[in-house]
Amino acid sequence: MNRFELTRSPLIKSALKNRTPQLAVLVLMLAGFLFAIMAGLIGTPVGNHNFSIAFVWIAWWAVLILVAVPFFGRGWCAVCPIPVVGDWLQRGAVLEPSPKKPNWLNWRVPARFRNMWMQNISFTLVALFSSVILTTPVVTSVVLAAMLFLAIGLSMVFERRAFCRYLCPVGGFIGLYAQTAPMELRIKDKKTCVKCVGKPCYNGSELGAGCLWDVFPGGLTKNTYCGLCMECIRTCPHDNIAVNLRPFSTDLATPTRKLDEAFKAFIMVGAALIYAYVLMGSNGAVKLAAYNVFTPEWFIYAAVFLAFIFVLLPGLYWLVAQSGNVALPVSGKRFAMASTPLIPLGLMFWVAFSLSFVLTNATYILTALSDPLGLGWNLFGTAAIAWQPLLSSLVTPAQTLALVGGLVWAARTAQKSAVEARVSPLPVIVYCLVATLLMLWLLL
Repeated sequence: MNRFELTRSPLIKSALKNRTPQLAVLVLMLAGFLFAIMAGLIGTPVGNHNFSIAFVWIAWWAVLILVAVPFFGRGWCAVCPIPVVGDWLQRGAVLEPSPKKPNWLNWRVPARFRNMWMQNISFTLVALFSSVILTTPVVTSVVLAAMLFLAIGLSMVFERRAFCRYLCPVGGFIGLYAQTAPMELRIKDKKTCVKCVGKPCYNGSELGAGCLWDVFPGGLTKNTYCGLCMECIRTCPHDNIAVNLRPFSTDLATPTRKLDEAFKAFIMVGAALIYAYVLMGSNGAVKLAAYNVFTPEWFIYAAVFLAFIFVLLPGLYWLVAQSGNVALPVSGKRFAMASTPLIPLGLMFWVAFSLSFVLTNATYILTALSDPLGLGWNLFGTAAIAWQPLLSSLVTPAQTLALVGGLVWAARTAQKSAVEARVSPLPVIVYCLVATLLMLWLLL
């Protein structure tokens, strides 16, 4: 499979090995993150006029879903501000790369938690309360602050980036969809890794801390758990680690075998369908139930939400997969492998949903830029811009193209993964077709 090594360029390699450029971006992101928390707490309670809502849930979300994840995979994790303070505390320095005796407990995360289930739970909780989080600045601030303090707290107890790897609600779906991206970090030669003494890319050396994500680069075959922290590039003594460009969907050639990853795919597909119905639909009763948390109506909504994601979608998929091979029961491993087509399908569901959500609300970004706290400022002369949807005539064709492209992508993936899972691809493709038609109906 054709790959192009970006790190052949001396300029790119130098930039990745030098901590200063990455640190500068991280500090800038951290400042924006802290300002978003402050804006939500002391700024206007009107969500669409508050920096925390406009820049986190419209601007950042647009960049993440429409650009960062599809094209750069885990690229956002390389500049995410949430783990930065915890990294500094673990290392006892801001820029100093030399390994030191741990300043805190430095425990290893228990084996039963070293999977994606906690991320599945955390994303589901955020999704259940998303109607309030996406519209109420104070709640957004609480969620952002909780993520920051959890990351710091876990860094003081466990080794490496425990929050990012095992708990972050955003990291789980980025890792899932990063498998489709045309960018990867991989070793160049396996034999070099086998002969390497001390494995500094993982364990660290005088050049750096080693992998912050608890991944041994020599065994890396997928983007799912590599956070592109670049420490391995800095510590490898043999220049044996590269950042490559490759064809889209390369990782999906090897179907997933883990149920936690499979259920992440179902969670993301189900959440996209529910978001399209609740946030973009016209059913006032459902909207009211989703917004009025802890009321009897909300508990009914939550029960339907959970049943749809964790029972209905995977249950129907199991029946579909089983129908393709009635002579052989579909085990958990085969079920996970058969679920691989839902990864590109779900990504395109989120692209289609985000196109509508972001372009409908994009003018709020300009308003919040000039008046981030809603205090009547007009810093850049854009505070008085009237709300209007952008590119409204292009939204429907773009969404349709994304959904149809996702269906074709899922069908091609099904043809490959079904062989290994020993199920018929046709029922899986029909399942994806029905889900796509449902999403198309909800959005259009």
